[in-house]
Amino acid sequence: MSDQKAEKNIIAVSSGKGGVGKTTVSVNLAVTMAQQGAKVGLMDADIYGPNIPMMMGINDKPRQAANGKIAPLEKYGLKIISIGFLAGENAPLIWRGPIVSKIIQQFLSDVDWGDLDYLFVDMPPGTGDAQLTLTQAAALAGGVIVSTPQDVALGDAMRGVRMFEQVKVPILGLVENMSYYVCTKCGERAEIFDHGGGRHAAEKYNIPFLGEVPLDTRIRVGGDKGVPIVVAEPDSVFARVFHDMAKQLAANISMYNVPQKFTKVVF
Repeated sequence: MSDQKAEKNIIAVSSGKGGVGKTTVSVNLAVTMAQQGAKVGLMDADIYGPNIPMMMGINDKPRQAANGKIAPLEKYGLKIISIGFLAGENAPLIWRGPIVSKIIQQFLSDVDWGDLDYLFVDMPPGTGDAQLTLTQAAALAGGVIVSTPQDVALGDAMRGVRMFEQVKVPILGLVENMSYYVCTKCGERAEIFDHGGGRHAAEKYNIPFLGEVPLDTRIRVGGDKGVPIVVAEPDSVFARVFHDMAKQLAANISMYNVPQKFTKVVF
C-alpha cells in the first residue's frame, strides 16, 4: 500500500457578518463528516475571536509531534487547531493583518494534519486578510456561506459569495441558520428572522442551497458546553439537518473536485 497522503479537500466556512452561527455550522458539519467515517480536520482561522475551543470543550495546549510539527488536538473524531489553544483564556488578540496571515499559513503548513479527507476552516466574518491569505495559500475545494434569513445578513453573505467567485473558488453551498423557531410547549413555528431568504438567494445567484438550521436553545447550549448537538442528540431533528447538509456537501465536493481523492462517505 502506498504511504502517500491523500489530498485534503479544504472547505472554507465563511459569513459576511458576525453572529450568524458560522462556527456552530462548521463544528457540526465537521463532526457529522467524522461520524460517517471520514478523516476530518477543523482549523480555527477566526484569529481575533476563536470560539472552537469552547464549542469543542477543549482547554489543553498542543504538543510538538515527532516530526517537529504541531500536533493538533483531537476530539469527537476530529483533528483540531486554534489560536485559542495557544493564547491564554480570554486574552485579547490584538494583531495586525500580516501576523494573522502568518498564523493561517502556519496552521496550514506546520500542523501535522496527517491523512485527511476534509479540512474545515472556520473563517472570521467578512472578506479581509484572512480570507485572501487562505485562498492564496491553499487550493480550496470550495466555500460554504452561512447566513441568517434577514435581508441585511443575506446582503453581507452575497459579498462573501462574490469574493469567492473573484478568486475562482467554487461555492459549495449556502446555509440558512436560525431559520425558524418551534415552540417547545405549543409546537407553533415562528419565523423570527424571516424565512426562506437563503434559498431564494441561492436560486438567484445559482449556488447550491444546503439547508435550514432552526433556532433552538439546545444547539446553543451544546456549543456553550462543548458538546455539539450532533453528539449530544444524534437522533434529533437538528442532527438530521446537519446530516443531510453534510451529505449534500460531500456530493458537491465530489462534483467540483473530481480529480481529488477522498474517502467516500456513506450516509
